[in-house]
Amino acid sequence: MTSTSTNPVSVALLTLGCARNDVDSEELAGRLAADGFTLVDDPEDADTVVVNTCGFVDAAKKDSIDTLLAAADLKESADNGGRVQAVVAVGCLAERYGAELADSLPEADAVLGFDDYQDISGRLRSILAGERPHPHTPRDRRLLLPISPAERQAVVEAPASSGPEVEVAIPGRSAIRRRLDGGPMAPLKLASGCDRRCTFCAIPMFRGSFVSRRPSDVLQEAAWLAGEGVKELFLVSENSTSYGKDLGDLGLLETLLPELTAIDGIERVRVSYLQPAETRPGLVRAIATTPGVAPYFDLSFQHASATVLRRMRRFGDPESFLGLLDQARALAPEAGVRSNVIVGFPGETEDEFQTLCDFLVAARMDVTGVFGYSDEDGTEAANLDGKLDDDEIRARVQHLNDLVSELTSERAEERIGSTVEVLVEEVDPDGTGDGTVEGRAAQQGPEVDGSTRVLGVPDARVGDLLRAVVVASDGVDLIAEPAGEQS
Repeated sequence: MTSTSTNPVSVALLTLGCARNDVDSEELAGRLAADGFTLVDDPEDADTVVVNTCGFVDAAKKDSIDTLLAAADLKESADNGGRVQAVVAVGCLAERYGAELADSLPEADAVLGFDDYQDISGRLRSILAGERPHPHTPRDRRLLLPISPAERQAVVEAPASSGPEVEVAIPGRSAIRRRLDGGPMAPLKLASGCDRRCTFCAIPMFRGSFVSRRPSDVLQEAAWLAGEGVKELFLVSENSTSYGKDLGDLGLLETLLPELTAIDGIERVRVSYLQPAETRPGLVRAIATTPGVAPYFDLSFQHASATVLRRMRRFGDPESFLGLLDQARALAPEAGVRSNVIVGFPGETEDEFQTLCDFLVAARMDVTGVFGYSDEDGTEAANLDGKLDDDEIRARVQHLNDLVSELTSERAEERIGSTVEVLVEEVDPDGTGDGTVEGRAAQQGPEVDGSTRVLGVPDARVGDLLRAVVVASDGVDLIAEPAGEQS
C-alpha cells in the first residue's frame, strides 16, 4: 500500500514514557503528515499503529509491551473486518533492545531505532508493502559522538555529504513537528542525551551523549508552539543544567529563559530535570525571579546519604541539598519543589535509609516520586555487591511512600491562603456545569505533580491563566477560589 491523495495511509501514534518521548512522537507525526499520511487518534481507525515505547524501568517496559500486544490484537481482527495491518515499535525500548525485542515479540511487524526516524515514512510504506526490515541493532550511542562536548556540534550539524560516519540521529532536534495534544501546555526539548555516568541508569547508552539544541532553534519552535495555542512551555532534556556546555556557554539557559517568556502568547515557562550538583546560583536566580518563568525546581536528588550517592556516582548530602532549597526559597518563598528518590540501592544500610527519610522531612517538597531499586541491563550497579532482598526493598518503599504521602499533604495544606496562578486545562471536569475548572499552579508540573481546582469561574476557557486563592487541599491537589481581576 502506498500513500496517495486518493488512498492515504492512516497512522496512530501511541506514546509511553516521559515528555521527551512526547516530543519525539510529535516529530514523527510531523514527518508522516508532511509525507501524506493521515494521523488518527484511535488505533482501531489506523492502517498502522506506531508505539513509541519507554525503556526506563521494568514497569514502563511492561506497559510498552502490553501496548504493543494490544495493538497486535487489533491487527489480528483485521481478518474479521478490522483495519490495522501493521504494528511498529519505536522509542527507547526498541532502541535499547532491538533484535532481542523483535525475537521476543513476533507480534510486532518491525522494531525501529532512532536512526530510522529520518525516513519513518519510507519505513512504514515498506512494512505495509510486506517487507520485514532487519530489527534495529543496539549500540552504545555515547560512542557515536566525540568525548569532548565542544567537538560535538560539528559532528551533529555536518551535512550528509560528509559521509555516513558523521550522520547521527538525535531525537528531538527536527524542525518538523505536528501537535498530537491540543492542550495549552507543550514540552519543548532543550537537548538530548546525558554525559553523567550514574551507576543505576542506562539512559545515556541508548539516548547518547549530551547535545544541546541551538537557542535559535529552541526559540523558533517555541514561537511555532505559541502560534498553535500553547500557553506554557515545559523545557525538557535528560539534564537541563548542562544546557549550553557544548555550545561554549554554560550560562546559556539563564539567557534563554527571558527570551522564551517574551514570545507573544507564552504565559509561563517551566524548566525540568535539574541535576542538583550542577544547579548553579545564577540558574536558581533565573528560575526563581524571571517574570514568566515558573519558580519550580525539579531536582533529581535520588538519595540524600552521601555514601549511597557516591555508590551511585553522584554527589551531595543533606546539608548541600537543603542549602540549595534554601537558596531557591530565599528568592521565591512559594517555589515548588519536586524530586525522585531510589530506595534499596545496593548496600543501602538502615542508617543510610534513615538519612533519606530525615532529609525528606526537612526538605518540605511538594512531590516526591519513590522508586524501588532494580537492576538495569548494562549498568554498573547491576554488578555491585550488597544487593538487598526484594522483600526488604518493598518494605522500605512502602515506608517511604507512607511518609511522603503525609509530607506532601502537609506541604499542600501549608499553601492554603496563598495566591496562585492556575493554567486552565479542563473546564467543568465533573460535567456538573457548576463553573469549576481544573489546571495547574506554578508549583505543579504536568501530569505528576497534582492539580488545582478553581471554583466558580463559569466563563473560564482552556488556556486561561487565573489568579486564585487556595482554600483547601486534598492530598497534593489544591482547591481554590477566584482572586480579583483575572489575567
